[in-house]
Amino acid sequence: MSDRWDVRFIELAKHISQWSKDPSTKVGCVVVGEDREIRSTGFNGFPRGIKDDEDRLSDRSKKYPLICHAEENAIMHAARVGVSLKGNTAYVTWPPCSRCTRSLIQAGINEVVFPKSLDIPDRWQEDFRIAMSMMDEAEIIVRQV
Repeated sequence: MSDRWDVRFIELAKHISQWSKDPSTKVGCVVVGEDREIRSTGFNGFPRGIKDDEDRLSDRSKKYPLICHAEENAIMHAARVGVSLKGNTAYVTWPPCSRCTRSLIQAGINEVVFPKSLDIPDRWQEDFRIAMSMMDEAEIIVRQV
C-alpha cells in the first residue's frame, strides 16, 4: 500500500481510539483487506454489557482483567459478523502486545502497521519485544509509518 493510504488508515485508527473510555491509554485498530476495504475496527474497552464506570476504568487491578484490547475487539467484531481477516493488514495506534499478537496470528493477519514515534512505557517494553519476536517468527510483516 502507498504511504498515503498508510497515513489515512493510521489516522482513522487514531480517530477510533478516541472512542475508548480508558482514561490512561486509548488504542484504535483498523483491519483492511487487499483492496483497501475496511474489514473491521476496534478500540480498547470492556466487552458488551460490562459496565465501564470510572471506578473500574481508573483502577488497573479492576480494569486489566475486563478490558479487550483494540486488536482483539476488531477480530471479535469481524468474527461476530462473519468477516474473514485472513491475509489482511491491521493498522494500530500502538504496537500489539503479546496477547493481541497471538490473536492477530490466529486470525490470519499478515501485516501490522503502527506509528514510528511512540513513547512506550517501560512496563510494556518486554512484552512488545516478545510480540515483535512472535510476529517475526510467524512471518507477519511489521511496518512503522
